[in-house]
Amino acid sequence: MEKLRQFIDWADTHPKIWLDCVRIYLGLGLFIRGLFIITNTRAEFILDLLKTMNFPWLVTVGLLHYISLAHLVGGLMLTVGLLTRIAAWVQIPILAGALFIHRDSGLMTAGQSLEFSALVFFLLVVFALSGAGPLSVDNGMPKLKPAEAE
Repeated sequence: MEKLRQFIDWADTHPKIWLDCVRIYLGLGLFIRGLFIITNTRAEFILDLLKTMNFPWLVTVGLLHYISLAHLVGGLMLTVGLLTRIAAWVQIPILAGALFIHRDSGLMTAGQSLEFSALVFFLLVVFALSGAGPLSVDNGMPKLKPAEAE
């Protein structure tokens, strides 16, 4: 019981590490989603969603590439904590679009697409605003200082 108390005390004094754990998990999930989109040669699930928007084919193909690369590269960047805010901001429009697309399905459906999209959107906004924590490449990089006035 004493070890548990020590761990809880340590956890209370290091709250940013827990936020980093959430960032790493979110990044891995988005990276895997990007892999899934790229390796699914037909990508029917996304193409079907994009077709409902009635975009020209060039816009649809462009969006498919944007979504897959943003999830793949941005997810990897979130996982390691490299340019965390940029990686989050690049993916926010994708999740805003997913919320728009799934708005009619409502809450508590079998696929729970609306709930999951809302959760990922919320977490991306949190990391877009807060940035990376101590377990990140960003934290290990030297900070840029504003130029001193001459």
